[in-house]
Amino acid sequence: MQTTSKDLRFNTKEILDVAKRGEEVIITYHGKPYVKIIPISSPGKSQEKDKQNDFCGIWKERAELKDVNKYVRNLRKGRNF
Repeated sequence: MQTTSKDLRFNTKEILDVAKRGEEVIITYHGKPYVKIIPISSPGKSQEKDKQNDFCGIWKERAELKDVNKYVRNLRKGRNF
């Protein structure tokens, strides 16, 4: 299905229902394809993927973040609020 950004604004629920049924929805902006809404194949797989997302743990191995309060104080040093 292809629809416009204006239709998305006014008919969001209907467009999301189309995606929920398994159909891909392409949203156009000024007549050109802009984004694609695709259905999630299964909620379980999506949740597992979020748990394995490397971005979420990007700072966990940083040695200077062992004491977060000290790290933030050092960042703010010299600032006048």
